Parts: sequence; C-alpha cells; structure tokens
Amino acid sequence: MAQYKLGAVELSFANIIWDNEPLSSAELVRLCAEKLSWKKSTTYTILRRLCQRGIFQNRDGTVSSLLSREEFSSLQSREFIDEAFGGSLPKFIAAFTGRKALSAEEIDELQRLIDQSRG
Repeated sequence: MAQYKLGAVELSFANIIWDNEPLSSAELVRLCAEKLSWKKSTTYTILRRLCQRGIFQNRDGTVSSLLSREEFSSLQSREFIDEAFGGSLPKFIAAFTGRKALSAEEIDELQRLIDQSRG
C-alpha cells in the first residue's frame, strides 16, 4: 500500500501542489518554505520521492500532478480495501457499519452509487 499512502507531512506537501498546480519548482520551494518551513533540499527530496511513485511530475521546472486529488484518494481507498479486506467492498462496508448504523441519507447515496454502477 506504500505507493498511495502518504504521511501527514507528505499529504500537506501534496495539497500545496494540488492547490496551486501547475507551478514552477521555484514557486513550490517558496510555498514549502512559507507553509512547511522547509529548505529547498527538503522540498526537492520529497518531490522526487512522490514523482517516483507516479503521483506528480517535474517537467522542465514545472510541477504538476499525474493523479488528481480525487484519483489519488480513490486509488488509496482501493489499496486499503484490497489490503485490509481482501478486496471485498461488502466486507469493508460491514466493518464500517458494525459500530454505527448508516443514516437514511447515507443509505440513499450508497443505493444511488450501486444503481449507477449497474448502469
């Protein structure tokens, strides 16, 4: 699950990119210094790591995402379900609702999603 799992600091960094992309690597360094108190070398180290994982890219000094925030969240969720529940969405939902019942609105939303997937 390591590819789509970000720690709190990496997620803060990713959000800076998602909120400002596309942006120059110099602008990213400036934002990370301002918001995270990072040095230039730290910014480039984390950027390189997340580029290697296929989340972002740094092309000719312009940083942008390869995965949108929504795509990343979807892949992260899928990895979690695969790892923790053997890929079974019903097992995940059963575990999720085991301690707290779903509201009528949540049930309606889930039913809408199910109906859409039957398409």
